[in-house]
Parts: sequence; structure tokens; C-alpha cells
Amino acid sequence: MANGKTTAIGESLLPKEETPLLENSSKSCLPKTFANFFIAIVGAGVLGLPYTFMRTGWITGVLTLVSVAALTYHGMMLLIHTRRRLDLSLIGDSKISSFGDLGFAVCGPIGRFSVDVMIVLSQSGFCIGYLIFIGNTLSHLISLSKGLGNIPLFNSAKSLYIWGCFPFQLGLTAIPSLTLLAPLTIFADIAQIGAMGVIMVEDVQTFTNQWPSDIEAFGTLSTFFYGLGVALYSFEGVGMAIPLESEMKDKSKYGKILALSMFLIALMYGTFGVMGYFAFGSSTKDIVTSNMGKGLLSTIVKLGLCINLFFTFPLMLNPAFEIFERRFSDGNYSVWMRWILVLGVTMVALLVPNFADFMSLVGSSTCCVLGFVLPALFHYQVFKGDMDRKGTLMDLGLIALGVFFGVSGTWYSLVEMFYQGKIV
Repeated sequence: MANGKTTAIGESLLPKEETPLLENSSKSCLPKTFANFFIAIVGAGVLGLPYTFMRTGWITGVLTLVSVAALTYHGMMLLIHTRRRLDLSLIGDSKISSFGDLGFAVCGPIGRFSVDVMIVLSQSGFCIGYLIFIGNTLSHLISLSKGLGNIPLFNSAKSLYIWGCFPFQLGLTAIPSLTLLAPLTIFADIAQIGAMGVIMVEDVQTFTNQWPSDIEAFGTLSTFFYGLGVALYSFEGVGMAIPLESEMKDKSKYGKILALSMFLIALMYGTFGVMGYFAFGSSTKDIVTSNMGKGLLSTIVKLGLCINLFFTFPLMLNPAFEIFERRFSDGNYSVWMRWILVLGVTMVALLVPNFADFMSLVGSSTCCVLGFVLPALFHYQVFKGDMDRKGTLMDLGLIALGVFFGVSGTWYSLVEMFYQGKIV
């Protein structure tokens, strides 16, 4: 679930931003590193891909996914090359253990601040998406009244379910050590893969019985930026690049295992998105589980995903907690600071109606900076005296591309959200 899955499963009291999910005292072998990559990247974003393909056209969607996967891989490798250079020439081995540490080493306090802000925004955005998913799914699954009349933030079934999660999340996020909750995140990924398998089987049954006649291969410029944001959201795991490389036994194979991971995840994402769109055509909903028919298996899948995201919520917010407590509480545990952040996330989730629309906004506004702009910027700052013209142009080009995609994607996502899908 992106770089939020950084909860310690060791002996430390407070899990840290830079801690891999599957951790022990020994260095990681290749299968373990692959598993950590998979856990760090695969998240709830995949559930919005069929709807995104419906908006962008399936060929545009697949090409966007592949391109984002390749650029994300490149950005991660830039971080690794930059860290290795600094370790050798400036600091010494294994002193840089996180994205934020690298930002500080390259650009000082402003570098760490930039990384911290983007991580807080992205992790909070992921959690907002979780609450939107839970609220929308349960409101379709279990009928309630339309809410509490005209009371703001309580006037829909979705809002009641989100508020229902609120006191429990206050309790979960108040736990100083999340060691006991961390295995639930691994279970969440396993369950999500199982749910994806069930959904794809139903997709095959649906489009073999009646092939939709409204399948589109390409979309418009605005829908491309929309799809770009969702793809960035789905692949955001750049914050785990440095800690996972640090944990490997054979660091020389890091690039290969990362490339294999990104390829397989892109293949899985593309297959899931295409099959979901082919099954339901223009009727594809923003959360593909909403297209599933009624029945025991469908109910189990939906409830299972809601439970998994519910328990992943505190783990996903933990990097944000660590940053806030480090900056405003001298690194000490602060329950009220955590609760304020949970309240803020809940309030935003109540105001956003569409899961995929919000994914696109988060992907464009934060993941573009974390995945493209900052890695290329840090790499350029460290290597600019040694790089040839081609290397310089690649770094500066990625920075420019990231800024352009980020600004354009954010604009189109905001227009989409505020004008209810009417791009002007």
C-alpha cells in the first residue's frame, strides 16, 4: 500500500518511516525483497483502474500504466544512485536510511521539509481514499437511511459509515506500537489479491456472456491527465526504495529485482483494469466492486476489502505521525496530534464523493513530486559535476515532466471533482 507500509515488526517501540514491513535482524534475500516491494506498491488504487480505463480508453490506460511504471522505476534508481554516492563520498556507509534523510543530505532542512510535506499529503490522501471506499461500499452493501436530515457531514449513508469508523480509528492510532497490527497489513495484501482474482473471474463470465458494445480504446487529453493521476497513485512506493535497498544481502541485484517487481505489478494492474472495463463497458463504476452482482461471495469480497482497509488505515498514517511528532513533539509520542490528523482525514473523506477522482488528485498533486521531481532533483544536485550532457538533460527533463504532469493533472482532477465530471 504504497510507502505507508513502513511499520516496524521488530523490537522498536515506535515504527519509523524508513522501516520495511517484513523485517528481521538479518539482511533480506531476493524473495523477501520482492515481497516487500509488492506490499509497498500494491494497494487500493487498483480497484479504481477499470473505471479509469473506461474514462481514458483501454489502450491509453495500458500505455499510461506502463509509462508510469517505467518512470517510477527510474526515479527509484536515481534515489539509490544518489544515496550510494553520498554514502561513499560524504557520510559513510548506511547513514542515509530514508527518503527524508537523503533530502536533508542533499538540500539541507528544505530538502527534508519538502519530502516530509509530500509524504504527509500522500499518506493522508491514501487514507482518505480508504474511508471513501469503505463508506461507498458499505452504503451500497447495507442499506441505511439517507443520513441525519440536512445536518452537514451527516446527511448521507456514506457519511454515517465514515463517522462510524472514526472512534475506532482514534483507538487504533493511539496505540504507540503498531507491531501487533502489522501482520494485518500483510493479510490485507493477500486478501486483496484473492479479491482481485474473484473479481477477474466474474469479469470473464460477464464479458463472455455479453460483450459490451461501448468499449473505447482512446480518450481525450483531459482524461489522459485523469488516468495519469490514478496510475501515479497506484504505483506510489518510492519512499521504500532506500530502506529496501539497505536491507538487501546482495545489493548488486537490487535493480533487477525492482524491475521485475514493477513489470509484474504493471502486468497485474493492466490485466485487472482491462478485464474490468471489458466486462462492464460504460457502466463501470468508480469502485469496481460496486459492479459485482449480489450474493454471498460478492458480499464476502466487499466486506473483506473494507475490513482490510480499515486495519491498514493506522499503518498508512504512521509515517505522517512520525513526521509530525519529530517536528512538533521532539520525536515523542503525542496522542492529540495523531487524533487531530485522523479528524482532518475524516473530514476531507466526507466531502469527496468519488473514489477514483480523489485517487487522480492525490496521484497528480503529491505522487508526481515524490516519484519524479524530487528523485531527479536530488540526483542532479549530487551528480551535476560529473554527468555528461545526456545525463543532465535526462534529470532536468524528468523534473520538467514531473512539474508539468503534476500541475496539469492536479488542475484537471480538481475540475473533475468540482464540476462533477464536466471538463471545461
